[in-house]
Amino acid sequence: MNIRQAQLPKGWEIKKLGEVYDVRDGTHDSPIYVKEGYALITSKNLKNNRLNYDNVNYITEQDYNNINKRSKVDIGDVLFAMIGTIGNPIVIIKEPDFAIKNVALFKIPKNQDSYFLKYYLDSGKVIDKMSKDAKGATQKFVGLGYLREFPIPIPPLPEQQRIVAILDEAFAVIERSRNNAEQNLKNAKELFESYLQGVFDPSTRSGQGKKGDGWEEKTIKEVCELKPQKKEARDKLRDTDLVTFLPMEDLGVLTKEIVGIKEKQLKDVAGSYTYFADNDVLLAKITPCFENGKIGIARNLINGIGFGSSEYVVFRTLGQIEPEYLYFFLSRNRIREEGRKYMSGAVGHKRISKDWIENYIIQFPKSLKEQQSIVSKLDALRAETQKLEAVYQKKIKDLEELKKSILQKAFEGEI
Repeated sequence: MNIRQAQLPKGWEIKKLGEVYDVRDGTHDSPIYVKEGYALITSKNLKNNRLNYDNVNYITEQDYNNINKRSKVDIGDVLFAMIGTIGNPIVIIKEPDFAIKNVALFKIPKNQDSYFLKYYLDSGKVIDKMSKDAKGATQKFVGLGYLREFPIPIPPLPEQQRIVAILDEAFAVIERSRNNAEQNLKNAKELFESYLQGVFDPSTRSGQGKKGDGWEEKTIKEVCELKPQKKEARDKLRDTDLVTFLPMEDLGVLTKEIVGIKEKQLKDVAGSYTYFADNDVLLAKITPCFENGKIGIARNLINGIGFGSSEYVVFRTLGQIEPEYLYFFLSRNRIREEGRKYMSGAVGHKRISKDWIENYIIQFPKSLKEQQSIVSKLDALRAETQKLEAVYQKKIKDLEELKKSILQKAFEGEI
């Protein structure tokens, strides 16, 4: 990283990290893990400015003592993830009862401020530079020698403490604003979901939607054809005709209309892929795609036909319900919550039960016109809530950019 002495205020110096701090790392060995003992902290346990003990491994007291002979962590030290996601520095604020593995350890001398180093290592330019220089094919890392040679602008201790105080105050304000924006974003999403659930749940509808008052109640298989036959495509098209190809990654999350951007010849997909046509509703049935809400309505397919992942459930409405009405019905959180209970298969490959989805009860107005009215209202509300979501997402992004800008100015001596 290019830092010029001439650009810095008087009294600042450009040093190497290894010239200012005692830079070490944890063990490179793989001790035997035990059910109870001392936590072994790795890079993955440094998250959100704190130690995260989720999925931590434990080691014996003997291994704990052996590791701490060369890399004991003390109060005031700074830890830094040097493998995987580079960065996430944290300052140790209470007496440690853990050892470290593949984590950089900065021992802070008395004439330096721990939080000054922490903020520096968390700055955008530093993380960008280290991430760019990181080695490794499958798992990126920065070595101890690299860290010791990495440059840092160092002001006198009183100036470090002044900068830290300014950053603490500014970031506290940013964090409060971010929390408010994230809560508002959550509220906007919940507003639509609440309305959506109210439309389809008879217990929450105000005097409407009960069987016998113009609404119907049937199973999914009574109102839909599931898994339409590929013979339809073969009867309509030649082997060399083009069709839309939709792999799982192209099926959006809670995206009403599917945008197919790939195409293939019919002969290349008719064998092992799932067939669907315009106006069919597609739902991912495998974890985590199902839980994430991958669903959409097929529209504007090449020659009206598409093929895609074998992990799709295809719903073709039979005239009693509109595809858009079915889409919103299947988009609810309740569907995903209930579907999780009926998943089976190996870990990482669980799928929703065919019997569960076929026999799921759907309530709908007998009048297609009323269904269309409901869909129009849902479309309008979704558009409004998406506008709100975009505003809050931009606010969160802007706050992150502001944080980066403040950090950059701090280490160029401009605050």
